[in-house]
Amino acid sequence: SRCTVDDRVTRVAWLNRSTILYAGNDKWSIDNRVVILSNTKTQYSIKIYNVDIYDEGPYTCSVQTDNHPKTSRVHLIVQVPPQIVNISSDITVNEGSSVTLMCLAFGRPEPTVTWRHLSGKGQTFVSEDEYLEITGITRDQSGEYECSAVNDVAVPDVRKVKVTVNYPPYISNAKNTGASVGQKGILQCEASAVPVAEFQWFKEDTRLANGLEGVRIESKGRLSTLTFFNVSEKDYGNYTCVATNQLGNTNASIILYGPGAVHDGGNAASRVAAGLCLWATLLARLLLDF
Repeated sequence: SRCTVDDRVTRVAWLNRSTILYAGNDKWSIDNRVVILSNTKTQYSIKIYNVDIYDEGPYTCSVQTDNHPKTSRVHLIVQVPPQIVNISSDITVNEGSSVTLMCLAFGRPEPTVTWRHLSGKGQTFVSEDEYLEITGITRDQSGEYECSAVNDVAVPDVRKVKVTVNYPPYISNAKNTGASVGQKGILQCEASAVPVAEFQWFKEDTRLANGLEGVRIESKGRLSTLTFFNVSEKDYGNYTCVATNQLGNTNASIILYGPGAVHDGGNAASRVAAGLCLWATLLARLLLDF
């Protein structure tokens, strides 16, 4: 801070509020960050190193001229870059839960805090507040959330939180497959789940084991395959893929069929419905005949 003086000045001093920092060349402040820069016939100035927010406020240059005191006041405004001081940790929740993410930031002026979801569908603003509340979270709302603190003093402070949403398995692809006797046949079962699903294969009520009876089961990530290296007549029929994780399980029926077999390409439900309809028709006829 600079204070312009002239030859008529007899005494000078710098004050912070009511505290004397310097009186002439004599230092009254115990703060070693405050030093005198010049005390001449034209200028009386001090300097404060490593300014922090506690230095903000009024500073007064007091001069004595012919027994008439005069003062010059300057107000020091301290600006502080934005800084995120507390943010939620990465979190794992079950689908349908409510989630609150916190991002506390400091700065001068007070920074604006913004949350956004960094989804694969593009970056979408979801909240302009320190707290982001998600009610009934869905699997599509999993991923990284970015908190940004901005106050135009310096570049924004940005940090991220990862939200993992657990949900039960959902079989998204399970198609009936044809294969000739003596050839290789592959049945595939694809399931989405978090955590990743574990797979089991059944024929009728018998669970299939890897490496037995010329079959191989391979499960990696979302996909499980059942491979027949040398298809025989006894291999044809209905198989069940079961996908399981800690939130639940689901299953799908897949048919391995041979050349010329009648194949509707539908799912197990349609085949069961057709079978029930056939039995109902036969039963009705028997009752009428009786």
